[in-house]
Amino acid sequence: MAKSSKISIKGAREHNLKNINLEIPREKFVVITGVSGSGKSSLAFDTLYAEGQRRYVESLSAYARQFLGRMEKPDVDQIDGLSPSISIDQKGVSRNPRSTVGTVTEIYDYFRLLYSRIGIPHCYSCGKRIEKQDVQKIVENICEYEDGTRFMILSPIIRHMKGQHLNVIEKIKSEGFSRLRVDGDIFDIDEEIKLEKNKWHNIEIVIDRLIIDSNIDRKRVSSSVETGLKYGNGVIYIDQIDGEEIIYSEDLACTDCNISLSELEPRSFSFNTPFGACSKCTGLGFSLEVDPNLIIRDPNLSINEKGMEIVEDARIVLSWQKNNFFSILEELKIDKNLPIKKINKSILNLLLYGIIDSEFPKENNIDELEFLIRYYDGLIPSIEKRYLNSDSEKIKEEILKFMSESPCSDCKGQRLKPESLSVFVLGKNIMEATGMSILDCYNWINIEEAHPSPLSLSEQKISEEIFKEINSRLSFLIEVGLGYISLDRMSSTLSGGEGQRIRLATQIGAGLTGVMYVCDEPSIGLHPIDNEKLIKTLINLKDIGNTVIVVEHDEYVMKSADQIIDMGPGAGSYGGNVIAQGSPSEIMKNKESITGSYLSGKKEISVPKKRKKSKERIEIIGATENNLKNIDVNIPLNNFVCVAGVSGSGKSTLINDILSKALLKKITKKSVKEGKYTEIKGIENIDKIIVIDQSPIGRTPRSNPATYTGLFTPIRELFSKMPEAMSRGYKAGRFSFNVKGGRCEECSGAGYKEIEMQFLPDVTIPCEICKGKRYNNDALEIKFKGESISDILDKTVEDAIEIFENIPNVKKKLETLNNVGLGYIKLGQPATTLSGGEAQRIKLSTELAKRSTGNTFYILDEPTTGLSFEDCSKLLNVLHALVENGNSVVVIEHHLDMIKNADWIIELGPEAGDKGGQIISEGTPEFIASTKTPTGIFLEQLNNIIKDKNAEGRLIKTKKIKKNNEKIIKNEFLPERPKSLKIKRRKYTLSRWRRRRLSRVN
Repeated sequence: MAKSSKISIKGAREHNLKNINLEIPREKFVVITGVSGSGKSSLAFDTLYAEGQRRYVESLSAYARQFLGRMEKPDVDQIDGLSPSISIDQKGVSRNPRSTVGTVTEIYDYFRLLYSRIGIPHCYSCGKRIEKQDVQKIVENICEYEDGTRFMILSPIIRHMKGQHLNVIEKIKSEGFSRLRVDGDIFDIDEEIKLEKNKWHNIEIVIDRLIIDSNIDRKRVSSSVETGLKYGNGVIYIDQIDGEEIIYSEDLACTDCNISLSELEPRSFSFNTPFGACSKCTGLGFSLEVDPNLIIRDPNLSINEKGMEIVEDARIVLSWQKNNFFSILEELKIDKNLPIKKINKSILNLLLYGIIDSEFPKENNIDELEFLIRYYDGLIPSIEKRYLNSDSEKIKEEILKFMSESPCSDCKGQRLKPESLSVFVLGKNIMEATGMSILDCYNWINIEEAHPSPLSLSEQKISEEIFKEINSRLSFLIEVGLGYISLDRMSSTLSGGEGQRIRLATQIGAGLTGVMYVCDEPSIGLHPIDNEKLIKTLINLKDIGNTVIVVEHDEYVMKSADQIIDMGPGAGSYGGNVIAQGSPSEIMKNKESITGSYLSGKKEISVPKKRKKSKERIEIIGATENNLKNIDVNIPLNNFVCVAGVSGSGKSTLINDILSKALLKKITKKSVKEGKYTEIKGIENIDKIIVIDQSPIGRTPRSNPATYTGLFTPIRELFSKMPEAMSRGYKAGRFSFNVKGGRCEECSGAGYKEIEMQFLPDVTIPCEICKGKRYNNDALEIKFKGESISDILDKTVEDAIEIFENIPNVKKKLETLNNVGLGYIKLGQPATTLSGGEAQRIKLSTELAKRSTGNTFYILDEPTTGLSFEDCSKLLNVLHALVENGNSVVVIEHHLDMIKNADWIIELGPEAGDKGGQIISEGTPEFIASTKTPTGIFLEQLNNIIKDKNAEGRLIKTKKIKKNNEKIIKNEFLPERPKSLKIKRRKYTLSRWRRRRLSRVN
């Protein structure tokens, strides 16, 4: 049978697809685009990928299928020419703290193999190199010494031991040896050797004395080495006359420190097994500890002003601990109205950690204090003990708010045992190697190719294939624009776009052919300058014989595709049709395609006629978190500000880790850990802070837009006020599908039932009682404008606006949802089916529906994720309206249409990772377009941006700053956590009498 050249789809009806028929070319790069909700993901993921995956699973044996996830059959009549499918979406990033970039890409497995094969172990105590060698290898090494080298072979008998050792010397003499070396001096065995009994001594037998030349007797050397190893318990010293002394050992052991190492294996370098993991943190690299920055709400406040409010929380600090805390304050005569940051650091050390240090003020009565602190552990240790010993989950949740991850004190955050961390290849241990950025790691690995190579010939031969595999995987990651991240970075800290590109690089490394790859917006989080690498990667996947289908809105990705499928024309029930299909040039000529109009330039997102100016601003001074290079940043208020820059340049660190957390702490008084900075000015000009990210609005199907936005409460109250409901005595709770009363008890308000079919796919069927409506008949009989509560949940936002036209509090929330481009979603749509961009816009609409006070500071992280050109235009109208009402909007963004609409742009760079972290330019879009910065180059190419060097703005010269630049850290008044502090779970419960006795108050 001839191989099909196309994928033929007939009668696709999944979700909102309108029984569509289409053909997709195989082994091509195809982009599916269209407005949000038009059916792109329904076609790509829920139809093509789902059916390809299902068919593969169905081809396996019944025995194998019982161990695999069961796949539902998509609602489609027929699909021909389908290949096995692999999905690369944004939701697959592992949240396990043990999962790192290195483990996800399998590069770390190759590093473990490399270090176990050619790694050079060192003593973790003294740092000396340790080698395991057999007799033949030792002899070969000795014979390679330069001609004329004179040396002795010594066998250590006594190592750093006190005593006269007369019996040992007598035994050596009886064995027939003629010379000894005692404490570095050579003695004849017949000489009288007097040793002081109370001093440390070293004694070695002189086995042989030799000179290296061309006629050296190898058999004699070999015999002497064997004898030496026998008497020295596997260790000999080679003392080169007028040269160095070399230690050879049959075992991996340090003779000076008496430390033995086990045989090196790949598992020796695994932080996921007890064999290699640090025993204290079990390979996590961090431990949860109470953070003094979180328990001190504001160092400018005094204790009386609730600056350390946690002391008053009886759930966290027990009464007797609280009493002891205040007793110490009274004994030390500390003014409780004094700002906490002005309290002596040694006194804070006592209050927080229960320790009197060497710098403690001498004017205080230490004896009286010692009596008081006998049962006072310190505020932080007592809270940590409370966390470990409490059986209450609620108490643990409260304490967790004041805890943060701190590097493990034993392994310093490096996850492995000291034995594993003392093994080196090319001068670095395995965690130092994986701690570099991927680009630096790639350059470091390729030192091996230098001439002459730092590796021996045998090491080169052993490591050749391993280096080849590591190099190829690192190069794939660099190709998809991820050269700035490190291999030891936790997967949970990656953005959706970064996680997706990592899996994309992994698939390239796998080298599969004949596969259909389905990707979901891989350009998310990529600066336009990095897009070229991504596009090249996607084309490479196609060129090796795969079909690449991408759901995408990026202009550059679309123009690089072999074919574009434009879905629409609208969203939800108004979409689900293929309105255009063809090459990029054909789509641009198609009058029906909205996407084509934007790609051809016939239609474009306009820019404001005038940029807003503002004198008030937020000033961040000395930002040094992560890769930020001690920068000062000015953010204008009452403006639309865009923070741009290449991926990994420090945008998220500056805005999310420093600015947003600092504002949350100062304005909302929340206990959050801020990034490192010196000072933030201008906060007094802000009344409210709203941070809108892309995290899900709910993790279960019972969460939906109606419940999250607060729409469902007034709707249920409205239904409870219907005449029929009032006559029956129904309250609002009767119309909830989460509680007993009005919900269908057969399916517990889910609307469906799942039937297990063993090795066959699970069958999800509508509930037989409620027919998928979630409610019982009594609740469904109550209607508003002819619609039941179930009918309302099944309505789109646009349809619901007409129904609730005369209900102001409901209509306002619905209109804000519609204004941010979400008119197509259903009120009862499960939160688990919403994309990150949709979740973010639902959060935005929720905030917009609230009463505006002005002076609100909005922070959004890539709000254009998942938005088409048309949707982006709607969102921009909303953001401009916010600014017009006196609010400030800061967005982290790569989308050029969003950047060109900003009043002010702050660009970070010049590159990613350690080569970034600086402000390279700031100003209006017109000024940035006149520069040659990464963002300026692309802004200059836009039709409706006229570059102007005289516009407001400035180009900032970057300075070469060393990697270990001095960081200005806040809260220097705080004492450091004592290294000896160890908190253990209590093995018993204090009696009531004992607790009462401990809570003494004078």
